[in-house]
Amino acid sequence: MRDLCVSVAAHKRYWMPKDEAYLPVWAGSALKAPADLPQGWRRDDEGEGISEKNRGYCELTVMYWMWKNVTAKHLGLVHYRRHFSRSPLGGKTSRIASSDDFLYRLERHPVILPKERNYLIETSYSQYVHAHHSVDLDCTREIIKGKYPAMLSSYDECMSLTHGHRFNMLVMRNDLFDEYCSWLFGILSELEDELDTSGYSTNDQRVFGFVAERLLDPWILAHGVDYSEMGVINMESQHWIKKGTSFLKRKVASGTIRD
Repeated sequence: MRDLCVSVAAHKRYWMPKDEAYLPVWAGSALKAPADLPQGWRRDDEGEGISEKNRGYCELTVMYWMWKNVTAKHLGLVHYRRHFSRSPLGGKTSRIASSDDFLYRLERHPVILPKERNYLIETSYSQYVHAHHSVDLDCTREIIKGKYPAMLSSYDECMSLTHGHRFNMLVMRNDLFDEYCSWLFGILSELEDELDTSGYSTNDQRVFGFVAERLLDPWILAHGVDYSEMGVINMESQHWIKKGTSFLKRKVASGTIRD
């Protein structure tokens, strides 16, 4: 059994790390994928999977595919344009974490997560609601209340915080990865049955990927899982002015800031 496999979810041809730990996977292959994938890439519709749900589940179709089809002592997920960073210095490609970087930390902690994102004046709940639909998280809470009542306090606590681990990026020991995926996809499957997303925008229809970003921390907290954090490298430029403008527009629309 290999020590480590980190899938890189991608929906287009893109530069990939050469380190043996990384496995490029075309997300949503059942919906759209070239007949001739780049050498070494895999499809998320091979074997057992939910590739056809990629529009709503985003990179999680790759996580599900890993869960059902890949065997390794440690399993992880990153995005073609977001990677774990080994160092804040140097060029982007040279800063991407290697097998040795991961395994060194995994000898001491069973889980690696990206450094937390801080919202400063927003809670995890309010930030989501100002960007998407409150019913998504409210319905998720009811599912957790019914299926995992002992975890409800952890969910509520994480929703009230102004920071959290995002991006659906992680590396986990295989037993924890199995437990987390079983829990996560069970909730998302029920949420899929409960929500009516027919009136959602194309972006908001990615709801299950967005909600999953908010479910990692409650699971970690409820189980007392020890973890290490690593920085995140964005391979593409960040449009901070555009993001800031969108944030203010959402606040005005919600009545939090008055024009």
